[in-house]
Amino acid sequence: MRLLLWLVALMATAIGIAVTARFNPGNVVLSYPPYRIDMSLNLFIVLLVALFAVVYGLVRAFYATARMPQRVAAYRQRKREREGNKGLRDALKGLFEGRFGHAEKAAMRAAELPENAGLASLIGARAAHRMREPARRDAWLAGVAHDASLKTARLMTVTELLVDDHQHDAALQAVDELFASGQRHIHALQWAMKANQQARNWPEVLRLVRILDKRKALHPALAKRLRELAYQSLLGEGGHDAESVRRTWAGVPAADRTVPYIAARAAEAFNARGLHDEARAIAEESLKAEWDERVVRAYRDAAGPYGSPTLLAQIESCEQWRKSRPADAELALTLGALCLKQKLWGKAQRYLEQALSDALDATMVREAHLKLAQMHEALGQEQEAAKHYRQCALVSIL
Repeated sequence: MRLLLWLVALMATAIGIAVTARFNPGNVVLSYPPYRIDMSLNLFIVLLVALFAVVYGLVRAFYATARMPQRVAAYRQRKREREGNKGLRDALKGLFEGRFGHAEKAAMRAAELPENAGLASLIGARAAHRMREPARRDAWLAGVAHDASLKTARLMTVTELLVDDHQHDAALQAVDELFASGQRHIHALQWAMKANQQARNWPEVLRLVRILDKRKALHPALAKRLRELAYQSLLGEGGHDAESVRRTWAGVPAADRTVPYIAARAAEAFNARGLHDEARAIAEESLKAEWDERVVRAYRDAAGPYGSPTLLAQIESCEQWRKSRPADAELALTLGALCLKQKLWGKAQRYLEQALSDALDATMVREAHLKLAQMHEALGQEQEAAKHYRQCALVSIL
């Protein structure tokens, strides 16, 4: 339709020009003595238009020739940009596909474009790390070390790759630099937690776990396991003295103190250092909140001395607990051990035999036989004692 309209317009213009030229009697005289040129007005107009076209063409040709170097440079720049961007896309594609060699080669092509050099270096570093080439990885990272716009991306990449390579000291340095710049987003906190976990910096691990747990950035099972590992190390290491254990326990939040695993570890740590009163208090508070066999074992190990009000109070507490847990083998074993220490022979034998009949764990069976053997030995019943000692030894072998 547009072509048809253009044809109609051209035809109308041509007809208009032809009619105007036919009835135009004008004449143009160009005189330069002794020369004289006479021509019609129509011819003069045609020549004038032709001259304008020639001059216009010459000017355009000169302008295009003058701009040729600039156009060539712009063409080459566009070509470099196309190749650099294509290299960056290929590098990302190869990294996601797991073709790390292709990804690194493509990153080299992408890095030829200055605008892509920083991101290409990060991609190349990740690809080299996956191929277990630490020297090339570090070279890629060094190439982007002075790019302020990519500082956070570089530090996050360094932290992640060094944690994966178990270089926790260097990873922690990157974490410190990252936090000093004010970057404390969730992903940074997660990698900081992993670096501190590898460095066995358990107080910092606990702090980061609390922060991430509050932000719902950790699976509850993982958060629970990390707390257990941290408290196992903080409370279970034999090198700590009594005051160190007290200070560590004082820093435990109230919400964590009644968690069975943590309470059991703390009670064991206090028992190991002879602080049985603190161990009993911890176990009792935890058992009030949640019943757990590990805490009951720690409570049994925290038994007071023979004839003491503490030991009698423990026996009374266990008897109260048995009213609601009559089939609990661990509780029966604890009550039997406490009665044995108080030399309540009849009660001790009854509870220990009940624990032996209800026990499913080999450790519990062995301990019940051992307690019964000790009781019979104290009563001078050598044959019964020998019988239980043999049973204890058989369970240990099996």
